[in-house]
Amino acid sequence: MKSFNEKEKKLNEVLNKLSGLSLENPGVKSSIEELNNQKNQLEIEKQEVENKYLVLKESYENLKIKLEDLKQKQTNEKKKELEFAEKIDELNQETDILLEEVDKWQM
Repeated sequence: MKSFNEKEKKLNEVLNKLSGLSLENPGVKSSIEELNNQKNQLEIEKQEVENKYLVLKESYENLKIKLEDLKQKQTNEKKKELEFAEKIDELNQETDILLEEVDKWQM
């Protein structure tokens, strides 16, 4: 029985020591807090980057539309220039014909 009582006494001492131990590790707790802070900061930065991306994407789309409009205007201007050049050529031909007719009548 003596050994049983000694074992019980030792077991109670160990249980008392274990109940006095803190299960939380302060190093782990501070590391977790630091990781949470970093996570929150990264989420904030991510949101800022996403917002900037959306603004840039919208600007890109607007510039793309403006560039297409400018290309279309340039194409229209070239077409008008060609038509104008053709009209000038026609007028020159008609003028040459008229001058030839005038020369014929003057002779």
